Order: sequence, then structure tokens, then C-alpha cells
Amino acid sequence: MSTTSQPVYTLINECHDCYKCIRECPVKAIKVENGHASVIREKCISCGNCVKVCPCNAKRVRSDIDIAKNLIIAKKDIYVSLAPSWHAAFSCSDSEIIAALKKLGFGHVSETALGAQEVSIKTAEILNGAERGLFISSACPVIVNYIRQYKPEFAENITPIASPALTHAKMLKKMFGENIAVVFIGPCVGKKNESDDNKDLIDASLTFEELKLWMEDEFVEIQPVRDPADYFFEPCVANEGSLYPIDGGMNRTINRIGVKDNVTLIEIASLKAFEHALSTMRPDDCEQILFVEALACEGGCIAGPCVSSAKSAISLAAEVIVNEKKRNEIPKIPSVVVDMTYSPIKKEIKTYSFDMLSETLKKLGKYTPEDELNCGGCGYNTCRGLAKAIIDGEAEISMCVSYMRKTALQKASVMIRCMPSAVVMIDADFRILEANNAFIRMFAGEMSEIFESEGISGASLDRIVDFTDIFRTVFKSGRETHKEHYAIGDRLYDITAFLLEKDKAAGAIITDVTKIEMNREKIARKAHEVISKNISIVQEIACLLGEHMVETETLLSSIADGYDK
Repeated sequence: MSTTSQPVYTLINECHDCYKCIRECPVKAIKVENGHASVIREKCISCGNCVKVCPCNAKRVRSDIDIAKNLIIAKKDIYVSLAPSWHAAFSCSDSEIIAALKKLGFGHVSETALGAQEVSIKTAEILNGAERGLFISSACPVIVNYIRQYKPEFAENITPIASPALTHAKMLKKMFGENIAVVFIGPCVGKKNESDDNKDLIDASLTFEELKLWMEDEFVEIQPVRDPADYFFEPCVANEGSLYPIDGGMNRTINRIGVKDNVTLIEIASLKAFEHALSTMRPDDCEQILFVEALACEGGCIAGPCVSSAKSAISLAAEVIVNEKKRNEIPKIPSVVVDMTYSPIKKEIKTYSFDMLSETLKKLGKYTPEDELNCGGCGYNTCRGLAKAIIDGEAEISMCVSYMRKTALQKASVMIRCMPSAVVMIDADFRILEANNAFIRMFAGEMSEIFESEGISGASLDRIVDFTDIFRTVFKSGRETHKEHYAIGDRLYDITAFLLEKDKAAGAIITDVTKIEMNREKIARKAHEVISKNISIVQEIACLLGEHMVETETLLSSIADGYDK
């Protein structure tokens, strides 16, 4: 299956091993291979967290714009099911957003909130008919996916009705014919799963971000219309259902419908909080009737992964409340219901033997429980969580930050220790932070054996060497300093000193060049002797050549004179 067929996928070339997506993924549905993270479709609940937090924009939401365009090209009678959270994404009036959608080619625009109202009525009916038990709302597809996959024991507690979007689609088809096409537009990635699984009701699901991109491509702008009355939601405007995108909005509508006194309504708007709430609970714990309005996004749908707004969450929530159109009386019986059964999604239960975990932890440098830092730098909450992911082929050893740091330090230490040149690092107080054996042998003298066995860290530099003035220059100037043929006693050194951290640490590489310079002097003396001898010989040759030239010239002159006569 193509990665782009998933609601969320990764642009591999844009992914840079930061592991932020793993940290933010509530179900760890991310696989890292060759340093790049990809989404595991079977584990993903399409919450969109990874899309929101990816610093490189490598996590993307699948675009279904082409599906919607093809419906328009096919001249389908298309109804938009517009999520009530559109007020968070677009600052405009009802008529202006409807006009913009119709310019794109959609025939009709309706509010998903109409379906939400039917869901609230049916939910109130279910609660009023119950004697006891836990009920969890089915409005949020991410919550539903999470329960079915990761809390399957609570699957039977999901209210047995479809989401507002599916209910609204059913309502539109009931009113305007089964042959109409329905395109949902909202803030949610999870709705793409919902439309994929229910093509008989929803033909395509677009996000607000997709809608904005499409409008930009088609040069469609949201602007005032001449006659707002010509642009209206069909078949009518929604009322209390428009509260659904805010935290507690569904419970407000249920309260207005009316439920028995022994019905308790609570709301949880955060997948993390919802997971925590279920962690110490069993499905049959409730003696009363408890209804949980559960939304995956903190703050509700107005804070969905595909909503971008400069407004604060409080302002957006207030705007939703202000835009609600109240009705005097709410029906007690729903006009449309889509019955839905939510069964657990069977998953392979994996077991990890003690030996498997131990071996993998050792590869990570974790030999004892004390070595398991559980720092979370890899994206997993614990070192054992990372080890299990490595065993499953979903993670790599290089993801362990502490292990890689330790390995890098060990390699650097070995390299420095084996260098023939002396290396020393000091702090601002001229205390040695680290030095290799070559440094100790060059300058520690009688203390060499002690320093090599016990270490030289902490020793005062000025008690060991006579060139601390070079480091003072480096700390003061902040620039690298190089000294050639620096004389210390009867030895000559090339010294390169440099800043490691401003005002805190400096280092130096020191090479003993005494033998090299002595060899140079010997070579120079020998060369001088050879050159001197050669000069004498050349001078003698020049003299001889000079005498012969005079004789030759005299002879040739006499011969020439003879020819002239």
C-alpha cells in the first residue's frame, strides 16, 4: 500500500532524526529506519499530533482534494458537510464561506452540526433508558480508534451510534437522495479514516488546511457578497449542535435536552487525560450512569491538528458560543440515527523474554537497572520501551542519546589517548580537565607514573608547564594562538592553543619538534659544506674555461686574418 494512502505519512527526505514525533505520539505508531521516521498504519489512530509537532514539516496529512475535484468534474450533486469549528479557521460570515465553497464548484453547503444535534438527542435517549454503567461518546473518531485498538475492554462502552459527520451525511441522503455526494470539511485527520471506512455515506474528507490550499490554487478569496440571502446553509441553519467543537459542548446540548438526575456528565478534552482516566478504571466500575464526552484534542475540535488561527483558544471558544443559534424546543426523538457497533480491533499480544530484553539493553549500554536513565530522549518513556521497539524492528540503537554520547566520548577519549602529540584541556582556573598520556610523559616528569595510573584531572597546570601565558592570551582574545619552536628548557615545541568554551575552557595540542629541528640543522650544515665545495670547483672551472677561450679566440682570429688575405 502506498504511504500516501494513509491519512498521515512521512516525506522521508525531509525527516531528520529528532524523534519528536515519537515523543508526541500517544501510541508510538512510528517506525524509525535508517534514521527516518515513518507512520505505522496498523498502529496509527490519526490524531495528527506528529503533524503538529514535526519541526521539519516532514509529517503530512493525505490530500483528498483530487477526489473532491473529480466529483465536481463528474457533475455530481455535491453537498459539503461543514464542521462547526470552521469559525476557528475562517474569520468570515456564513454567507461568505458558503459563497467561497460554491466558487470551488460545490453545489450545496450544510452544517455538520445538524447531525450533532441528532446524536445528542439519541445519546440523551440512551442515557435516560439506562440503569447503570459507563458510556463514552462516539463523536471523536480518534477516541473511538484509540479505544478499539488500545483499550478494547471499553469498546462496548462506546455509545452505539455513528459520529455527527456520518449522521449528517445520512440525513442529507435521506432528504436529497441517495445519489448525492457528501464531502466533509473539518479540522480532523481522523475523519479521513471515517470516510475511508464509510464510503456509502461520505465520499471524501478534507481538512481546513486542504480547503485553504485549494482556494489559493483557484484564486478564490473570502469576501463580502452582494446579497447574503442568496447564500445559506441547507436545509437549514444548525442550533445547539454548533457547540460540539468546544470542550463540554456536547454535554451542554444533552443537558438542554434533559437527562435523569442520576446521570452524570463529564468531559475530557485530551487523549492523554482520557488515557489516564481509563488507566485505573474497569468497564463495570460504574454503579451510576456516567457519560464521558471524550475529545482527543486538548481544547476540543477548535484546537484540531488542521486548524491554524492567530486567535487564542479562549477567543475561539467564545466565538463558537456567540455564534450558536438557540431554539426554543429540542425534539426528544431523533429524526435520523445511524446505528453503529464498535468492536475491538484484535492485535497480536507480544511478549518479551527476560533474555531478549537483557541482551537488547546491553546493546544500549544498560547493564544494570541503574543504567536505565529513562530520560525519554529517544521518544520512548523508558529504556525498556525503546528495547521492545528495537526487538520489534521499529527503532534503532542509535536513538539512545545517552548511549551515543557515551560511545562518542569513548571514541574521542581513545583517539586523544593514542595521539602522538600532547593534548591538554583546562578550565578558567587553569585546572586540568583532561590530558592524554603524551602530555603526561612530556611534562609531568617524576609524577608521570602516578598521573597515568590515577589520572591528572584537577591538577594545576602552572605546576606542570611553563607556558600558561599562552592560555591567558587565548582566554583574553578568544582566538586560536600558534607558537612555533617554543623553547622550554633544551626542547622545542610547536603549540596550538584554542578556546573550547568562552571564559570557561581552553585546550592545546603540543608537538615536540626538537629532533626535527636538530635534523634540519645537520642537513643545513651538510648542504652548506657541499655548496662551498661546489662553489670552489665552479670557480676553478670558470678560470680554466676563461684561459681556453682566450687561446681559442686568438687562433680563430689568425685564421680569419689568413682568409682575408
